[in-house]
Amino acid sequence: MKKILCVCTGNICRSPMAAGLLRQRFAAAGLADQVEVDSAGVFALVGRPPSHEAVQILAERGIDISHHRARELDIADIAEADLVLVMEEAHRRSIFYLAPEHLHKVLLLSEIAGQHHDVRDPYGQSREAYRRCVEELEQLIDEGFERLLRRLDLPAQADSPKR
Repeated sequence: MKKILCVCTGNICRSPMAAGLLRQRFAAAGLADQVEVDSAGVFALVGRPPSHEAVQILAERGIDISHHRARELDIADIAEADLVLVMEEAHRRSIFYLAPEHLHKVLLLSEIAGQHHDVRDPYGQSREAYRRCVEELEQLIDEGFERLLRRLDLPAQADSPKR
């Protein structure tokens, strides 16, 4: 079983949304039994549920993240992961200070799509900001899915449905 860890700041918006979207995408590709996707935060709001907007916007896409509770990133999470997808360069730097020996498996989420930019945090913003964030996450996952499969040494799913 391969393991992906999505990382953001508080673990109540971007990383649980990205994890939910990735789980859905792996399920659609028939790979749900081969990949575990989890999330954590570098400064997690430990025990808090995802933001209301995050839950609602993903529910519109048939994804339930309401059970998620924020948790703090730790060295064991990083060590156990095959790939760590961070939302910002600041998160990669935090991992560098926490576990530099695992930096080789840390990528910005945008890097799986051949780009290099932070995914903006919608926390405390409008519902529309959350919607834009989810749309960006979906786009990055769609564009980078084949690259992600190769990185995890999983079979290509060229004919699999998106989302």
